[in-house]
Amino acid sequence: MPKEKPKKSGSEYSAKSIQVLEGLEPVRKRPGMYIGGTSLEGLHHLIWEVVNNSIDEAMAGHAKDIVIELLPDNLVRVTDDGRGIPVEKHPQTKVSTLETVMTKLHAGGKFGGEGYKISGGLHGVGVSVVNALSIWTKAEVQRDGKIWVQEYKQGKPLKSVKSVGTSKKTGTTITFQPDPSIFSEIAWNWNKIIDYIRQQAYLTKGVNVKIFDRREVTSEKESYKENRIGFCFDGGIASYIKFLNRGKEVKNQRPFYVEKTQNDVYVEISLQYIEGLKDHLYAFANNIYTIEGGMHVTGFRTALTRVLNDYARKNNLLKDKDDNLTSDDVIEGITAVVSVKLKDPQFEGQTKAKLGNNEVRGIVSSVMAEGFNEYLGKNPQDAKSIIGKCLISAQARLAAQAAKQAVIRKGALEGMTLPGKLADCSSRDASKSELYIVEGDSAGGSAKQGRDRMFQAILPLRGKILNVEKARIDKMLTSQEIKNLIIAMGTGVGEGMNVDKMRYHRIIIMTDADVDGSHIRTLLLTFFYRNFEEIIKRGYLYIAQPPLYRVQRGKDVQYAYNEEDKNEIIDEFQKKMKENPKNIAKAAAKKAKEKEGEEEPEVSDEEKKSGFNVQRYKGLGEMNPSQLWETTMDPENRMMYQVKVEDANEADKIFNILMGSEVEPRKRFIQAEARSVVNLDV
Repeated sequence: MPKEKPKKSGSEYSAKSIQVLEGLEPVRKRPGMYIGGTSLEGLHHLIWEVVNNSIDEAMAGHAKDIVIELLPDNLVRVTDDGRGIPVEKHPQTKVSTLETVMTKLHAGGKFGGEGYKISGGLHGVGVSVVNALSIWTKAEVQRDGKIWVQEYKQGKPLKSVKSVGTSKKTGTTITFQPDPSIFSEIAWNWNKIIDYIRQQAYLTKGVNVKIFDRREVTSEKESYKENRIGFCFDGGIASYIKFLNRGKEVKNQRPFYVEKTQNDVYVEISLQYIEGLKDHLYAFANNIYTIEGGMHVTGFRTALTRVLNDYARKNNLLKDKDDNLTSDDVIEGITAVVSVKLKDPQFEGQTKAKLGNNEVRGIVSSVMAEGFNEYLGKNPQDAKSIIGKCLISAQARLAAQAAKQAVIRKGALEGMTLPGKLADCSSRDASKSELYIVEGDSAGGSAKQGRDRMFQAILPLRGKILNVEKARIDKMLTSQEIKNLIIAMGTGVGEGMNVDKMRYHRIIIMTDADVDGSHIRTLLLTFFYRNFEEIIKRGYLYIAQPPLYRVQRGKDVQYAYNEEDKNEIIDEFQKKMKENPKNIAKAAAKKAKEKEGEEEPEVSDEEKKSGFNVQRYKGLGEMNPSQLWETTMDPENRMMYQVKVEDANEADKIFNILMGSEVEPRKRFIQAEARSVVNLDV
């Protein structure tokens, strides 16, 4: 009797197991592959895809005006005065070209031919992806003397393309409504849209872009409710540099700018140095922000380093004994925009984060070297200022290396010795552990007694930490308080930093509600933003919100976090007092006396609040351990704000104003914002 073959565990794998997705189904099945995700970032990517098509028309010289409208019910409408998407029957698909573009992946005028010599939407998936991920879409085309329309539901056409009127104009209008079953949240961010569109306008000289927020407008008579803004920049990225550096202390007053077409690649570069440590390098390929850089960035940095070293040697700013400036030395404090436009860009990944065209590196390097050499020769004072800053960076780098080696030799930052002031938690699971950074030993003592020792660690700070806005790593490590904090976190610092070694996945800043507390909080935020931005990006940094008032009536205790909360609690208590039978009887007796003509003695505000005990917490040290736990440290009751950076440019600007060396910008900021400050003890 033949033996039976043993049955393999697991599900059957056959032809039936292979699923074939047709049309736009792959997009709806895996939206993250096409727009990066279904969060708010992915949602806004829908607008970028449609706008980029209009920008492509502008770059090709066929469009001058673009209008973006945010409409009620989360609708978005993008209109341009370009050539209009063709509507005639496509020879391959046998349906209208408009329908082909809107419903077929990898269908567009950007894969070859003369439709577009330069474009951003080179994958040909942009508008079709938007259509697939929208519950409803409408395409309107003005072309060939007519107006053509087609509507879609979840990417599928409802009817054929049809003519609905005549027009002497040309252009395309795309209106779409994102599908709520795809996106976790649908909420358009007005400022985010403005920032993106402003950037595109800088990158495309002469294009006129207008944005309207009409989400609350329900009729033509209500146009006063709308927000509107427009951009048109003839100066291109040179204007962009000035915008990015507004309010900052610049080293070269006249920004460097060069533009040139070489081997069919258009190169545009502008840069300016500022008095600061952080570099801001923005790289674009066909107006697409390549956040991970690529060959155009490599070419730029190579030429920048070589030209500055050559100039410094020739002008005796670098001595024979001195080492050459490194790429890191010359990039520190720079604000630069590198933009290339080419016919066939090779991006790495669908999200186009990195440019891979190897030939671009040499072209950008050549254009940058030629232009920057000429700039330095014509502007010797600016050149001297730039080189001077780079030399300081080099000196600081060498000093930091020496300091780092000294620290490492002592084993201080390797986690070998935790600070004595740290009251650590028992848990070794970083995902469940928290570190409270507390202002002062008094508050630190209450926090240590009130905490949950299993997962909460306490690190008290003595006074105000060093302002690191202008301090380099070697000086920063001389501060014992900062060193203690770095050691406690376990990440290391500088080049050796590894956030994966983080000992706590919640770092909580807990300071007093006074001027000193606010200052310490700002110093700590500066420290984290300038040196540990990855911690912020991962969502590990928080700000504790202790209560400002403790309101007690009898055994009933409630906490208030602002003046409004306090007044509401008091009103609630007073209401309960009035409803008390004893107090009702007193009120009746009072009315009776008033009828008899007897006058009631005046009662002061304090007497009216009799029975209440209102305590204002000026500092955390005024709370006993149980109160601090109950209000600020208990995960069930506490209030915390997660620190996020929504706009890096704006964050840089604010930190530079508040913590930089320039007094006047800080004075103006304080004067402008002072009236909005509440609940702050001085």
